Parts: sequence; C-alpha cells; structure tokens
Amino acid sequence: MEDINHIAIIMDGNRRWAKEKGLNTKQGHKQGANTLEKIVRYANKIGLKYLTVYAFSTENWKRTKEEVGALMLLLKNYLDDFAKKVDTENIKINVLGDIKQLDKSLQKSIVSAMERTKQNTGLTFNIAFNYGGRAEIVKAVKEIANEIKTNELKVENIDEETISNHLYTKKQPDPDLLIRTSGELRTSNFLPWQIVYSEFYFIDKNWPDFTEEDLDLAIEEFKRRSRKFGGK
Repeated sequence: MEDINHIAIIMDGNRRWAKEKGLNTKQGHKQGANTLEKIVRYANKIGLKYLTVYAFSTENWKRTKEEVGALMLLLKNYLDDFAKKVDTENIKINVLGDIKQLDKSLQKSIVSAMERTKQNTGLTFNIAFNYGGRAEIVKAVKEIANEIKTNELKVENIDEETISNHLYTKKQPDPDLLIRTSGELRTSNFLPWQIVYSEFYFIDKNWPDFTEEDLDLAIEEFKRRSRKFGGK
C-alpha cells in the first residue's frame, strides 16, 4: 500500500450503539474494543504502516465515575491480552497521551505493552489515551522553550519540523486519512497539528458496527481524491 501509510480513526458511537440495543454503556465500550482488535489486525494484514485511534480524550474525564472506571479497566485488560496476541503478528503498540495521570497499574500495563512490542516492524498501532490535541501542542511548546532556556536551541532555528519532533507522533508521518464513525462531523481536539492535510471520511455507522469492508471503502474513497497540499 504505497499511497496510504497512516490512517487515524475517531471511534465514536459506542454508547449510542449500546443504547440502541438496550445494553449498558460498558457493554458498548467492550464491543467497541472487539471491533478495534479486528480492525487493527486487518490494517496490519493489508500492509498499513500506521493506525492511530482516539480511545480516551482529556475531556472524557467529565463522564461519570463509573464509565471512566470501566474504560480504564477495559484498556488495562485490552493491553495485557492484546499485546501478547499482536506481538506474534509483528504489530507495535504505542500509547499517545499523558499517562502520568493514570492509575499506576494501568501505567504499568501501557509500559509493558509498548516494551514488549517495540521491536516489531509491521503496523504501528497508536492508541491516543488521555490525549488532547491542544495539550499536546502546549507540551511541545514548553519543551521547546526549555531547550531555548538551556541554550540547546535558538529561536531562529524553530520550524515546523521542530514542533513535529516534540509531539507524541514524532518520527511518524502525518495521517493521510481521518475516519470518524457515528455520523458526527468534527475532529474533537484530535491530532490538530498532524491532520492539516489529511483527507476526512465520515461514516454514519457506530463504531461497534464498523467492519473491514468499511475500512476498504474508506481507502477506496481516499484513492479517488486528489491531494494537492495547497498547490494547484
């Protein structure tokens, strides 16, 4: 797959899916996790190099304590189990976001999953967890300011690459395609720096119902578009 290397997905609609089926929110998130596992494996199978998913935003802390707790436990169990599975499939797991705010046991699972799969050379699977795009840029600015303060960097040498190299996605290509499920038409503070030239694809289907065929259709639509990057 030469013309598309990086896909980003806003996995929206787990709660809506559960409500429509008369299930609780926890069951919706669990089914969403099952869908994610299926899509990650398929993305690796078709040769995609990078897949970045929005799993938990910095704004999601506003949800009920019960739902937040369920999401934390779900990620911990997911990482502990999934890292073992995908390690044999050459998939690399990477978590984007401020993990220092998370429970120590969850931090341990995150570090363990990344360490276990760090040498893998297939799909790089980025999980944006406790992630906020503006917060990521603020973090980058602070790091750059500190480098100026310690004379490691001169102000006149700051360019776009400088900022990119201080983001969670440093050394990775920007997403070619951004997919959002559930019919919502916004980016919700997800990768604001990285998606400036990404193609957007919105699908009116809740995330738990998203399939490999849906991913294929999104890629086919991407291939029909003409990317000019500001040129003619």
